[in-house]
Amino acid sequence: MAEIKDWKSLSEPTEEWNELLKSIGGQAPDLGMFPDIASMRTWITEAKKAMTANFEPVKGIKEEKDHEITVRDGSKITVRTYVPEKSGGPLAVIYHGGGFCIGGLENEELLCRNLCGRLGCSVVNVDYRLAPEHVFPAAAHDCWDATVWAADNATTLLSSDPSKGFIVAGTSAGGNLAAVVSHLAQDTPLAFPITGAHLMIPALCNNKCYPEKYKPDLMSYEQNKNAAILSEKAMDLFIDNYVPDASQRSNPLLSVLNWKSGHKGQPTTYFQICGADPLRDEAFVYERILRQDLGIKTKVDVYPGLPHGFWGVFPHMKSSGKFVEDSVKGAEWLLANGKA
Repeated sequence: MAEIKDWKSLSEPTEEWNELLKSIGGQAPDLGMFPDIASMRTWITEAKKAMTANFEPVKGIKEEKDHEITVRDGSKITVRTYVPEKSGGPLAVIYHGGGFCIGGLENEELLCRNLCGRLGCSVVNVDYRLAPEHVFPAAAHDCWDATVWAADNATTLLSSDPSKGFIVAGTSAGGNLAAVVSHLAQDTPLAFPITGAHLMIPALCNNKCYPEKYKPDLMSYEQNKNAAILSEKAMDLFIDNYVPDASQRSNPLLSVLNWKSGHKGQPTTYFQICGADPLRDEAFVYERILRQDLGIKTKVDVYPGLPHGFWGVFPHMKSSGKFVEDSVKGAEWLLANGKA
């Protein structure tokens, strides 16, 4: 990718965003406006259903099916599988966003269907347990256990051939979980190696636990603390519910930039980064580590002037259609260039 020198300038709103704000009275929604997690959950579920309905139905999917799987503490979670009409394709495991507290299978339904129907992937959509009912590290453990299940059942139940590609992907908190899973797989190999990580607007390190050497470059949390959709108030609500014990927030299962064995075993990685997002610089720093320090192949798509998760809240924007299409093309790039 072309090196971006001035990350702060990416916060400047676009003309399309300004026009959108005018059309809705000048005030964009902010998850921080909700008083609690319960009220957020209702809103996000309806928003994601509306987003999926905004796009054309995807062809080429043979079967969608829900499965109950058992995770390490004996609890059961649901995974939804998508099997393409033609068997023997790549495998993808998807983790939804929502600050580890909200969201569900509907969050990534559109992406799952696109990867299955358009790219021929067998896809596993993970409904991990949410906080505050299930605090850290429940989400990370559930996603790893579900990924182990996917790898173990890839060639049988899922009719897949992960030697053709094995992608982990997620949005926001799901991007965090995808990075956590790809790092766990670095230290504890799966039945098939992960060949690509797709990180969409990922949360990669708690802002109070940044590695010292990267702090000068991590400006977006402060710069965009009053941003639309994901403000500082919203992030505080999420982290206080998911990791109520502040001493645990530096744990690599949350703050991936602190991974104890480093990042040298990471696969080819694709990033989607929003310019007016508090999480922006975490993604840029991590991408630079992979590409510049470790020689790992990366691809980056940036959406200047747009806030965290804009496409899910405003699916009718031209930029939203581009983000969704980029997600498919980025996954396709991972499959063509992936290397564990």
